[in-house]
Amino acid sequence: MALIQFTRNYQDLSTDTGFQFEFSCDKCGNGYQTEFQSSTLGTVTNALDAASNLFGGVFGNAASAARNVKSAAWEKAHDNAFVTAVEEAKPHFHKCKRCGHWVDDDCWNNERTLCKDCAPDLQEEMSSIQVQAAINDAREKAESVDYVSADKFKQTIVTACPHCGAKVGSGKFCPECGKPLATEKHCTNCGAKVKADAKFCPDCGTKQ
Repeated sequence: MALIQFTRNYQDLSTDTGFQFEFSCDKCGNGYQTEFQSSTLGTVTNALDAASNLFGGVFGNAASAARNVKSAAWEKAHDNAFVTAVEEAKPHFHKCKRCGHWVDDDCWNNERTLCKDCAPDLQEEMSSIQVQAAINDAREKAESVDYVSADKFKQTIVTACPHCGAKVGSGKFCPECGKPLATEKHCTNCGAKVKADAKFCPDCGTKQ
């Protein structure tokens, strides 16, 4: 028998009625499920079991004999089905020559012919670094800002509409339902919290 290519990253879904396997990417865990390969061995045994329950005697002996034969024949059929399943799954995976892992297309660096653990995609890494840098920059600014006097922090920043749940960007009103995004804001004079639709501050009376 040829060398089996997958030894750890698969799940055996086989039953008495047939064979099926699910192979997964060693990096992200996404998988590929092979076509179900039916088996007549389990069907015959199940039929004899049903007849045995009805009639007993010779049918019961036949069911027992079929089950013993099945244990050997089924295992052989199972091995052959696994080899077939491997050949079906292989086109959906790549084997990294550096670490030996099997990964799917999303986790494979075509330019380097290695998995992205061994050879990360530089463009993806740069994009991730830029986002992280922007987050760090925003965090540093948020920690150093005066929330009472800074205009952009006088109104609560939201990323989803509190009324309909729609994703929102900048602006004061939801583009989906038209309702105000902030349920509260801060007074431009004293910094006290006031309702989003309030016209005057309840603490100092300043017009909002």
